[in-house]
Amino acid sequence: MNSLHIGIDTGTHTGIAVWDSRGQCFRAIEDMPIHKAMETVAKYKEIADQEEARLYVHVEDPRQRTWFGTERMSREEERKKLQGVGSVKRDASIWEGFLSDMGVWFEMVAPKRNVTKLTHERFVAITKWKGRTNEHKRDAAMLVFGR
Repeated sequence: MNSLHIGIDTGTHTGIAVWDSRGQCFRAIEDMPIHKAMETVAKYKEIADQEEARLYVHVEDPRQRTWFGTERMSREEERKKLQGVGSVKRDASIWEGFLSDMGVWFEMVAPKRNVTKLTHERFVAITKWKGRTNEHKRDAAMLVFGR
């Protein structure tokens, strides 16, 4: 049976990538506001149902991160960084509730379990994806690449 895997990189610019296990290719790699990303997941749930495919959602969960790299920062820099961390932690909670309510299979993935911060060139070399990317798109894609 075919399966679709959706990778979610939480944040202001939510990265979302859709991997097709049968075709061993990405159907999409995008970034968008969280509400549009949720609409996209709902759309792919319908597509998976129509194609009789399984749907799996993998969400990077910063709540599982224990280190935030605030050493050697000014108090103001540290405050801003930790405020951003709190925001993506909140987003992870929102995703967890949304996916539970949808009744789809999902996992909350610790950041250390994902390959992150790849350059565009390295990402292309690994995945062969020719489209434009940014850090959020690449992080989402690496959650599901090759599944």
